[in-house]
Amino acid sequence: MSHAMSDDQVAGELKKMTAFIRQEALEKAKEIQIKADEEFAIEKSKLVRQETSKIDSNYEKKFKQASMSQQITRSTLSNKTRLKVLSARQELLDDLFEKTRGKLGSYASDKTKYQEMCKNLILEGAYALNENKVAVRARKADYDVVKKAIEGAKKEYKDQLKKDIVIELDEKNPQPEGSSGGVSVVGGNGKIDINNTLDERLKLLETDALPMVRTSLFGKNDNRRFYD
Repeated sequence: MSHAMSDDQVAGELKKMTAFIRQEALEKAKEIQIKADEEFAIEKSKLVRQETSKIDSNYEKKFKQASMSQQITRSTLSNKTRLKVLSARQELLDDLFEKTRGKLGSYASDKTKYQEMCKNLILEGAYALNENKVAVRARKADYDVVKKAIEGAKKEYKDQLKKDIVIELDEKNPQPEGSSGGVSVVGGNGKIDINNTLDERLKLLETDALPMVRTSLFGKNDNRRFYD
């Protein structure tokens, strides 16, 4: 048989239930707080990583842009400097060959040396043509010297190759009087002309010997891999 609870007992039970519910609520609130803190920390960490990554990406992009700009500037300055150096060197070479060209005519003033040089130029052409008869063209002012050079060339040709050669001065087709001297040796019935004039030899020197002249003046270029 059940007994009715007194007012004190009812108040006590209500107090217990209130305390229990309150405890449950506190624990639930704490659990929610912990979970919220964890989610906040995760989200915060995620945001921090995203912003850090964005900052790193922007920095890397700007660094690459700055580095590229610096390389372009350095390359541009280097190329400008290199072009200035090459231009100065070319001016010096042009001046050197121009002065040499101006002195070519003076070689004919020493008749003995000029005769020997003409003889060697005639021989060079005769050896190259390897014919029994060749013609020599020269300036009219050099005819006397060249005639003596021809005689010397014929003698040396015979001594070296043990055979005679006919070398004639072609007075119908003289070299221009404004030229610097030297001779041209003609063979092949007038079809082959070996130009051994001083002007032509200087032109060949400007092209064929230019690398050697450049090296003598400016030293070896360590960046150059191939040479003509």
